[in-house]
Amino acid sequence: MTIKSAFGMTASLVAMLSATVASAQSLAEIEAAAKAEGMLTTIALPHDWCGYGAVIEGFKAKYPEITVNELNPDAGSADEIEAIKANKDNKGPQAPDVIDVGLAFGPQAKAEGLTQPYKVATWAEIPDAIKDAEGHWYGDYYGVMSFLVNKDLVPNPPQDWADLLKPEYAGQVSLAGDPRASNQAILAVLAAGMSTGAAPGEAAGKAGLEFFKQLNDAGNFVPVIGKAGTLAQGTTPIVIMWDYNALAARDTLAGNPPVEVIVPKSGVLAGVYVQAISAFAPQPNAAKLWMEYLYSDEGQLGWLKGYCHPARFNAMAAAGKIPQELLDALPPAASYEAAYFPTLEEVDANKAAVTGGWDATVGANVE
Repeated sequence: MTIKSAFGMTASLVAMLSATVASAQSLAEIEAAAKAEGMLTTIALPHDWCGYGAVIEGFKAKYPEITVNELNPDAGSADEIEAIKANKDNKGPQAPDVIDVGLAFGPQAKAEGLTQPYKVATWAEIPDAIKDAEGHWYGDYYGVMSFLVNKDLVPNPPQDWADLLKPEYAGQVSLAGDPRASNQAILAVLAAGMSTGAAPGEAAGKAGLEFFKQLNDAGNFVPVIGKAGTLAQGTTPIVIMWDYNALAARDTLAGNPPVEVIVPKSGVLAGVYVQAISAFAPQPNAAKLWMEYLYSDEGQLGWLKGYCHPARFNAMAAAGKIPQELLDALPPAASYEAAYFPTLEEVDANKAAVTGGWDATVGANVE
């Protein structure tokens, strides 16, 4: 995630000029226009995801003149894209201004003409590998795939992907989303495939589908979208989800039941999410102001408090802007040392394999 510049002065000058074009308004002008709009419509932002509840409250406190209209907090990335398409001509409260989607969905939204470019003031500190050069989408945070385990029901928690196939985990393993639409679930399949030795991308996607077919055939897979509530009820005692969601669920459950968050030994996959502004945003200035807040020091630390590694993590750490207590609250750094960051091409190839092959290969209707 370190920012690496391989270009000289000319490229830097071009970048500066393009940033100026994408961000022609001053922050004061954006603030005034956003307050006049009076509303920001978000979608698919559960409050326990990446600390979003506190982040939204922070934005409201800073800009009390702007009402935050939250749509469908439990939607997946594909649902967010569809919401923009469905509301192209609708300037009402059902049209999202902004989206937060998995890495593969950013370029898709741009290609379909669903986003508009905007570069935040801290643009230079977002790693080049996770942002669109024109400013249509940009990485916001990342985490690694993990297992959230109810220790009351699973006294011997699985330590790796292969363990999930053991008979002792019959009727216990679930995904945290529908693998035909949820970025989190789509990448869980990729991680499972990588754990078998398959190369990231289409090969690991297909291997992951075979893994989940075995899991389903063995009776270990539960076709229910897993979350803290289903884990506590015993419906889904083992949930495969991002580490930050698992850690937030641990805090929410507060020992009832006791849980363990495990980063598997193999197939350690890092997943990046990206922000974008809808090309049809009813409140485009509020959308820009939201982006400025998210990529400010305050916004980035808000995500870190929610156990996510924010996009500007390296730059902020180098500048001494990250409180030690936030670093101490994360899992040991060693858990992340083996993390693999897939390329956009690998993410796209996996997404195509998983969404196109889940029904035929696994055949479990996750809902």
